[in-house]
Amino acid sequence: MSRAPAGRAACVALAAALSLAPGAVPGARAQSAANDTSTTVFDVSGVHVILRRNTANDVVAANLYLIGGDQQVTSQNAGIEPFLLWVSERGTKHYARDVLRAKMAALGSTIVVEPRDDWTMYGFRGVRDTFDSTWAIFADRLMAPTLATSDVEFVRAQVLSAVKQRNDSPDDLVQGLADSLLFAGQPYSIPATGSEQSLSSITPADLQKYRATQMVTSRMLLVVVGNIERARLEKLIAPTIGTLPRGTYKWTPPPDPPASPASVMYVQRQLPTNYLLGYYAGPRSTSPDYQALRIATSVLSGRLFTEIRVRRNLTYDVSAPFIERAISSGGLYVTTVFPDSALGIMRHEILRMQTTLLDAENLNVIVQQFITEYYLNNETDAEQANQIARAELYGGDYRLAEKFVEQLRAVTPQDIRDASRKYMRGTHFAYVGDSAKVSRALITSF
Repeated sequence: MSRAPAGRAACVALAAALSLAPGAVPGARAQSAANDTSTTVFDVSGVHVILRRNTANDVVAANLYLIGGDQQVTSQNAGIEPFLLWVSERGTKHYARDVLRAKMAALGSTIVVEPRDDWTMYGFRGVRDTFDSTWAIFADRLMAPTLATSDVEFVRAQVLSAVKQRNDSPDDLVQGLADSLLFAGQPYSIPATGSEQSLSSITPADLQKYRATQMVTSRMLLVVVGNIERARLEKLIAPTIGTLPRGTYKWTPPPDPPASPASVMYVQRQLPTNYLLGYYAGPRSTSPDYQALRIATSVLSGRLFTEIRVRRNLTYDVSAPFIERAISSGGLYVTTVFPDSALGIMRHEILRMQTTLLDAENLNVIVQQFITEYYLNNETDAEQANQIARAELYGGDYRLAEKFVEQLRAVTPQDIRDASRKYMRGTHFAYVGDSAKVSRALITSF
């Protein structure tokens, strides 16, 4: 669900045609099914809750997903939700800034804000003994931030600095531009963290209005993983976020991107190398093609790494990312001083994906690696919560998270070839560097 393609370290694994499953979030290690674990689903005053009880340790991850993401905003107020949550760290109705920080330090808990295209995740990592005290601060930040003008301006300066740095980074720039091309006029073209223009215009009054109108329980999915009882959780939710308005929100995936021919956007810069990232539309999360394309991009990543980096030394970084959202997308990424050469190899390798079948034995190796990474990632309570949320939102049933392995094993070589034929086309590229070094006819032929 991240806008960015796989990180640099992932490319080493991709040399063997492997790809990481969704990334782990720092947190305590949860234990295997042999421990005392159970999952229950219930509503508390309009808040939908999924509790995965784990008695193996006392660390708890609580993730509140504010559903909607990019669909909740426009280009004019993009980034307002995470901005609001970041400002709330500066003080609330019951906790002045210095008191809030001192209490959080004493509790040993951390509150995190992670904006994504389909939701904003607002959560905390703590331990059983201090869960109630952490929850009180966590809820107050959501319900009653002071949003003083001085605090808004302080956080605005920090966020704008980060956005400007993002635009100065060629890697970050191509990522945002490629998404905006593929999803032009659609919600996913809006940056989840906002733009320099939108963040500059948001006022304290805008934040207050957004909090009053958008912090409704119908937008909330709370996933808690750890050693906490249902009754204890209910007693914490009911008098806090359970008192928020119900609202009428109902999740629906964003519309499919409009069909359009391949395109390219150039940003001319004098750089030691050139950065290229292109995205094409993938299947919806409910499609049987979803896992097939996930594996297909992994195979392609490995082949590109081998051909472009290892054999020809044309790059230090190349991959075929898979972006996991309600509507997925696949991509092609490379940084190189020889873009035409790299693109020519990419064309050849995509054609191979579309016309030949992967050896069943090699496919099994790749699937086994996915499964290993999946279980390693699920050793953290926080990532278990993310997996549950994705299954609940994208598939309508949290139990689908447990079928991830089964879905991967069901993918056949024919499924991979067919997914490659169906989706690896109509790629929209962003290019940062010397545009004179790339053939427009070649880059728009994908």
